[in-house]
Order: sequence, then C-alpha cells, then structure tokens
Amino acid sequence: MRVLAIETSCDETGVAILEGSSFADSFSFTVLGEALLSQAELHRDYGGVYPTLAKREHEKNLPTILAEALKKAGMKEPADVDAIIVTSGPGLEPALWTGITFAQDLAKKWKKPLFASNHMEGHFVASLVQDGLLSGISFPILALLVSGGHSEFIRVDDWFRYSIVGQTLDDAVGECFDKVARMLGLQYPGGPEISRLAKHARDSDLPQSTAALPRPMIHTDNCDISFSGLKTAALYALRDMGGIETLSENDKAAFAREFEDSVAEVFVHKARRALVETGASMFALGGGVAANKHLREVLADTITKDFPDVEIRVPDPSLTGDNAVMIAQAALLHFLIGDWKLDRPHADIKANGNLSLEPSDI
Repeated sequence: MRVLAIETSCDETGVAILEGSSFADSFSFTVLGEALLSQAELHRDYGGVYPTLAKREHEKNLPTILAEALKKAGMKEPADVDAIIVTSGPGLEPALWTGITFAQDLAKKWKKPLFASNHMEGHFVASLVQDGLLSGISFPILALLVSGGHSEFIRVDDWFRYSIVGQTLDDAVGECFDKVARMLGLQYPGGPEISRLAKHARDSDLPQSTAALPRPMIHTDNCDISFSGLKTAALYALRDMGGIETLSENDKAAFAREFEDSVAEVFVHKARRALVETGASMFALGGGVAANKHLREVLADTITKDFPDVEIRVPDPSLTGDNAVMIAQAALLHFLIGDWKLDRPHADIKANGNLSLEPSDI
C-alpha cells in the first residue's frame, strides 16, 4: 500500500510518499520519495515561529515540495498512491489549515481518499521504527513525547490505545529551551544552541556554573512535570550573575550545561516513576527534543541500569523533527492493522491546535 503524506503543523513543509506492508506481527515502511523544507531561518528574527509567516511560506512551498517528492519517487501520475494523508493537529492552526486545504484540493483533483493524522502519533510511531521496520513490539509501551509544544508520558496498551501518565502543567520543554536560549542571546531554534554550549562545557571540563537551577517537581508523587519555574529561575540567575553582557563564553556554556542537566534530571526521575507505575515492557522517546543527545544518553543509561528488561526505542535523528515520513508511517500502520479503510475516508477534516493523543481523537 502507498500513501502520500503532507505535514505543515509548524514551520516545516513536508511531503513524503511511502509504501507499507505487513507480515506476521511486523510492518515495513519504504520511503519512495520525500521532500522537506524548514523555515527556521525566516523565523529567527522573531525568536520563534510567527504563524502568519509560516502559513504564507507553506502556501508558497507546498506545490514545489510536492513536485520534488513525486520526482524522487519516480512518479509523474498519482495512480499508484492509494490515499492522501494530512496532519490535522496538534500544531499552529494557520499552518495546519494550509496543509489541509492543499490536501483537500489534491484529493479532489486526484480522486483519492483523504485521511487526517495526529502529529504526536507520528512522533510516537517514528520512535519505534528501526531502519524502516516496525517489529518486536511488546505492550505496554511507555512513550515520552517531547517537543516545542508537548511534554508528556503516554502509556500505550495496544496500537492506538493511549492514556496520559503525566504531562507538563505549563511550558513544554522545547519552549523552555528556546526561551532560555533567548535569555543567553542565542539564535532560534534555541535547543540545538544550548546543547552545543553544554557539550562544550562537558568536553572542556569547565567548572560548574555559579548558578544552581532547580529540578522542578522532581520529588512529587506523580509523573507530571513543570518548566515555567525553571525558566523563571534561569532569568533571575542570569540577572544575579550580572546579565549576559558580563558573561564570558565559558560562563554561558557552563550555564547551558546546568540548564540542560536540570531538564535531563527531571525527565530521568519522572521516567523512572512512570516505568514503575505502568510496568512497561518498552520505552520510546519521540519528538523534536528527542534529538538532544544528552537527554537520550542519560535516559538510556538510567533505564538500562534500573530496568534491564525494558527495551529502549529512539527515532533516527533525521525523524526527530517535524516531517511527513512519520505522518505516513502512522497512517500506514492504521491501514495495515485494519483500523482505517480506504472506502471510509475522513470527513470534515478540521485543524485542531490542541488535539491530544487519545483514541477518540485519532
């Protein structure tokens, strides 16, 4: 089976054509053609994604990105595509609507069924796929989905059966990274910049930062997390240090390390509690912040040590950010297990910026 997926939930314009098949309890996904364009440079001056600009760029880029993906797939005609998939949420609604409208027009023109996909579900499925193969899955799974808009622990009892174990009570971790990066005078997107400085501090064995940041909610008896207090603490700590104008590059690097350590320690403690509560057989890390090497390493080290029977899955680094491949993979899985039928396309697709990862919403 082949699908064409469209992803425009934020500031990446993505189109991918994938072929999927199933055998026994395994599923394979082959990327036939993919094209992805990031708008990060355009949003840098705003310190974050500017929705109206994102919408305009998606409108401009979608036809070109589609043509590129089709060319890579060696397709001139859409005859070999069985369905069109589009992200309907969560995300920035102006950006989502652009992709939905484009997909609706394409489905009408090509006379293909149209289905709506959940962006976070795409991140989850992509975290399990290894080299195009989805196999060896054991439920329940504990998924930690971390991105600019989401930070949540999800228990997965079977395909597309989700329940929230813990979630952020305020800011998502990716948003916190970006805002602290801005405090340090770093460019958007802030996450990679903080990680770069933190790595320099570790590799150079720099002294610990004079700022001691909190580890929010680390000892609470639940799996919820909070990052607004950490963001505020970072602001006050930088002020007490005399402001970034007085800091050397090594001072900034040490501060970035302290911040990244704080975030990682929170997730390690909460992941440990969530694994005990859920009795999960597998742990999956997904979302844009899953690209953070330090977070991946400390989670893997802790789980391997404390839960040796739990298998850890992380996505290929190229699939941690927003992309259409993960949207296609999730949709193909729906079809291959018989959850979606080609003769029952989704009707009245709407953009939903707050769409949650729950069975009733998929």
